[in-house]
Amino acid sequence: MTMIERLKEFLDSAHSVYHGVAALEKMLLADGYTPLNEGEDWQLNPGGKYYLIRGGSAILAFRLPQTAPKRFMITASHSDRPCFKVKENGVLTGAYTRLGAERYGGMLIAPWLDRPLSVAGRVLVQTETGAQSRLVDFDRDLLLIPNVAIHMNRSANDGYKWNPATDTIPLLGDKASADKFKEELETLAGGKILGHDLYLYVRQKASVWGAQNEFISAAALDDLECAWACTQGFLQAEETENIPVLCVFDSEEVGSSSRQGAASDLLASAISRICDGLRLEQSQMLSRSFLVSADNAHAIHPNHPELADAANAPVMNEGVVLKFNANQRYTTDGVSAAIFRVVCQKANVPVQTYCNRGDMAGGSTLGNISLSQVAVLSADIGLPQLAMHSCYETAGVKDVAYLADAMAVFYNARLEISPDGSFRLQ
Repeated sequence: MTMIERLKEFLDSAHSVYHGVAALEKMLLADGYTPLNEGEDWQLNPGGKYYLIRGGSAILAFRLPQTAPKRFMITASHSDRPCFKVKENGVLTGAYTRLGAERYGGMLIAPWLDRPLSVAGRVLVQTETGAQSRLVDFDRDLLLIPNVAIHMNRSANDGYKWNPATDTIPLLGDKASADKFKEELETLAGGKILGHDLYLYVRQKASVWGAQNEFISAAALDDLECAWACTQGFLQAEETENIPVLCVFDSEEVGSSSRQGAASDLLASAISRICDGLRLEQSQMLSRSFLVSADNAHAIHPNHPELADAANAPVMNEGVVLKFNANQRYTTDGVSAAIFRVVCQKANVPVQTYCNRGDMAGGSTLGNISLSQVAVLSADIGLPQLAMHSCYETAGVKDVAYLADAMAVFYNARLEISPDGSFRLQ
């Protein structure tokens, strides 16, 4: 199976943030990683391979060298995507049965309409002693958000302001279907449900297309593409004097402020416990460490090139993107950019740059939020894509391999940084 086929298989399995993390966990287990519990003591051994999951939606993995560690080499990406979350008491009755759902993150609304949707996530099923968390996926054409006909909305093609209280409520069934959602959900879960975190997803599978099959389209390329590619690099990297750390946070699309987001203590706590367990001086380790914040970047749009900064406009299939912002929306500076460029040179991977157009405010990502918890040198990078925050996004097939190769070299890198920013990288 080729790399792009494996990526498609992963994307098609990741119908919710929980399913995405479960798929990453499966890869780690297959490679011999041992699960850790944050509520228990950690017994860490040289050469050990470990991971932990927080909240079911964030995962952090690391491995220890046989020799004395010198530094942490860290990647951070995120598992969530803009979508609709099913509300409590969500079944709405009337002439039809609808399912109440609210927006999660800053989504493009229009692409969600008039296409088959389904529901996946986690539920808490009652047991004799409490509750058990289980993943569920309806995995069938279950819902659809219907547009209003042009005859009743003559201005639909002139620019339309969506009202999420009325325009984006999914149709579930006819008036006799009011109890069907709960019944099917409890059948899938295998018991009475005490709580749930359920999300809508589009039914269209990942697709490779184009005149030369040069593009891939799928749900949640932002940021499962980076999460998957960083995982490939993490698993491919050889043992060195580094402690490689793979971190996939949740909640980036809503500010990262959850207990499993980049603003939490997930990364800081793990690093502290590793240092304590191995009797390492944490501040010295961090001073020698580096973090790559990997979250996709805007490619120049084929129909609207004027929206890009002309000198910093990435193109799909032309390499990994270094992201810059003078106001620290991205963490890249001159030193971290130079380090990442050397990494990519060693990996034979092309590098592009991205800056916002001067009169357009850009988005932010988890890099600077992560640094509020763990202060290390950092670069923000990503893969170029179109239609960011759509329910079906597009990227280049070559770029995911570029990032995986770059991350394998990154995790292996012997990096020495001087206080003035000079560095050696082997």
